[in-house]
Amino acid sequence: MLESKIQAKLIKELEAKNYYVIKLSVTNKPGIMDIIALPKGCNAEFYEVKQKDKKPRPLQLFRAKEINEGGYGTVYLHDGKTIKI
Repeated sequence: MLESKIQAKLIKELEAKNYYVIKLSVTNKPGIMDIIALPKGCNAEFYEVKQKDKKPRPLQLFRAKEINEGGYGTVYLHDGKTIKI
C-alpha cells in the first residue's frame, strides 16, 4: 500500500479517537516525522509512515531520538501497524 494511503488511514483512526492530527509536508527540520497527533491532555505523538518492509532513513532516526530524548513526545513507526521507535 502507498504511504499516502497508509497515512490517510492512520489519520482517520487517530481522529476517530479525538486526537488533533497534523500532517506535515514541508518543515524547517529535514527528516521530521510525517504526522503529529495530539491526544487531549497528553504528550505529542509523532508518526513516521512507511510502506511495509521499508525502514526510516538515518536522519529520520536521528530526529526520532532527538524528539524522544528531548521529552517532546513519543515517536512511532507506522507501516499498517504501529511500533514505538
